Amino acid sequence: MKQAVHFGAGNIGRGFIGALFSESAYHVTFVDIAEEIINQLNEEKSYKVKLAAVNEETTTVNNVSGLNNMTQPNEVINKITNATYLTTAIGPTILPRIAPLIARGLSERVYATDEKLYVIACENQIGATDILKKHILDNLDEDTKERLEGRVYFFNSAVDRIVPIQDNQGSLDVLVEPYYEWVVETKESIPSIEGMKIVDDLAPFIERKLFTVNTGHAIIAYLGYLGGKSTIDKTLEDESIADQVQKTLNETGDYLIKQYHLDKKEHLKYIQKIIERFKNPYLNDGVTRVARAPIRKLGPEDRLVRPAIEAQKVGLSYTNLAKAIAAALLFDYQEDEEAVKLQAMIKENGIANVLKEVSNLDENSEITQEVIRQYELLKK
Repeated sequence: MKQAVHFGAGNIGRGFIGALFSESAYHVTFVDIAEEIINQLNEEKSYKVKLAAVNEETTTVNNVSGLNNMTQPNEVINKITNATYLTTAIGPTILPRIAPLIARGLSERVYATDEKLYVIACENQIGATDILKKHILDNLDEDTKERLEGRVYFFNSAVDRIVPIQDNQGSLDVLVEPYYEWVVETKESIPSIEGMKIVDDLAPFIERKLFTVNTGHAIIAYLGYLGGKSTIDKTLEDESIADQVQKTLNETGDYLIKQYHLDKKEHLKYIQKIIERFKNPYLNDGVTRVARAPIRKLGPEDRLVRPAIEAQKVGLSYTNLAKAIAAALLFDYQEDEEAVKLQAMIKENGIANVLKEVSNLDENSEITQEVIRQYELLKK
């Protein structure tokens, strides 16, 4: 049976990428440090993916197993040596940590076989596979690097599927929304995977997704938190927040249409489709789950700051994006480590300094000044 190695045995890994490999007749080896999940995978050898919809359609995912990368590195290396695909859904910040082990696997592989391996990081991060590749190469000698040519391929991708916090009480089963998108950038002819879309240029897809889905999700969460809302769908029942979300996605849409020559009517339809996805009550998607990790989400290349910068560059409005950034700065949820750290930074150094450190925004920039203005308005 064809083999896929997937780093990240969490809900996204099992409910999205791993499930698609299984549907495509691959055995999927999940690699993670979550010992309980790894043991369950090896004992049960299957799990169910449930769709969050009126008719809860269920699919059984078979041919799965697990390895602990901390305690079973040699077994992971062996799996990499024999795999066709190596994917991740582990979080962008974790990629540098898994790169050394992947590098060891590739070092073994390129001297053992000429079979091709396709490496794809399925993360909410522009150029995630490029980032992973750099860290892998940093752990390889020159001879091994040369042998990667024609044997190991690295493809960037864009992924989109909402997977809420699960109430599965120790079960491997995963609840996911019906909609998904997995777009991979390559001009190579690669083995077909169910649900994978191949494109020559990923940029329009990944920015459209990041600046519509991720931006929209974040705005709803931060404004919902400030408004005392519990879930994303309930937040959108507030007309003032729904209106603010629409205005912000119109700003990101104006940039995307200008940058990539998108059809305006089609993109506006896409925005409406995304907003309707957020209204799905069967997801029961918690505001604090979506809002978590505000420091990462305020990064210069991420969903809030990047579209504001790009909009300003081409002379477009970014007022509503500035309000979204301000709302993120007010996320003070005590159970989120980054939120606590962010509030401490603001208290100690002020908004302008924090935006410089976290978002690479000049303290005197127009965006910074607008964010500060919006911050003060939201605090009132």
